[in-house]
Amino acid sequence: MPRRRRGYSRFTRLDMKYSPYLYVAPFFVLFGIFGLYPMLWTLWMSLHDWDLVGTHTFIGLDNYSALLSDDYFWNAVRNTFGMFILATVPQLALALFLANLLNRPLLRARTFFRMAIFVPNVVSVAAVAIVFGMLFQRDFGVVNWILGLFGVDAIDWRREWWTSWIAISTMVDWRWTGYNTLILLAGMQAIPRDLYEAAAMDGAGPWRQFWTVTLPMLRPTFVFVVILSTIGGLQLFVEPLIFNNGNIIGGTQREFQTVQMYMFEKSIGNLSTAGYGAAVAWALFLMIVVVSVLNFVITRRSVK
Repeated sequence: MPRRRRGYSRFTRLDMKYSPYLYVAPFFVLFGIFGLYPMLWTLWMSLHDWDLVGTHTFIGLDNYSALLSDDYFWNAVRNTFGMFILATVPQLALALFLANLLNRPLLRARTFFRMAIFVPNVVSVAAVAIVFGMLFQRDFGVVNWILGLFGVDAIDWRREWWTSWIAISTMVDWRWTGYNTLILLAGMQAIPRDLYEAAAMDGAGPWRQFWTVTLPMLRPTFVFVVILSTIGGLQLFVEPLIFNNGNIIGGTQREFQTVQMYMFEKSIGNLSTAGYGAAVAWALFLMIVVVSVLNFVITRRSVK
């Protein structure tokens, strides 16, 4: 074999062997710099009595031990999971319904509705929180005005935990339902039409086709949406923060302070307890992992 051909063959083998790693290397480099390194550094901070402008004293797992007896932390956990359930369950159910509706071939102006349903996600989250804060005002809010037409007294939506949860969950649902709808719609459009035609020939109506064809075939996409909603729902921060006019404690008695807000309070709000705030951040990370795994298992077993 000529020397030039042998050199070309060797270069081709090296290219096929190593070029895939070079193609994916930028992602791992960026993840290492902006993802993995901050996580490991936060873990190291959580093991210290860390003052951002002072000394750092190694204390081991004392910050995590203190979390177990911190009433404010567990209050934030309760608020986070409460709003997560109130927001995520209706959001996914409504997104699934709307995606199925927009997937119907006989629906007129489908492109317009598909574009319109995504508009809330484009709007700035700060603008959304400000508008909904005005809607849920006690004295001049539109929601209380509508309730007053049915004889319901004005509600101070920021005063009680359950009213604030409802207001913030409504805000989250309005913003993210359309986003999840489009993801589910994309999954539905990937389902072969032959399956629906076969089901129709067997006498299955639209409702039966949804349960026997659409939902089982949509399982991978639905699992992805559930995990995505879990990660976002447990990291709730901007909506409750602006809903209370930037008050980081979430109401006068911490009625709707989330774990993310409590982490901010302990790290940025109080520079001398940054190590404790890092421990809160890692506790939130572990909660997200556990809940995501549980939702993954439950969704895969229930959607068949």
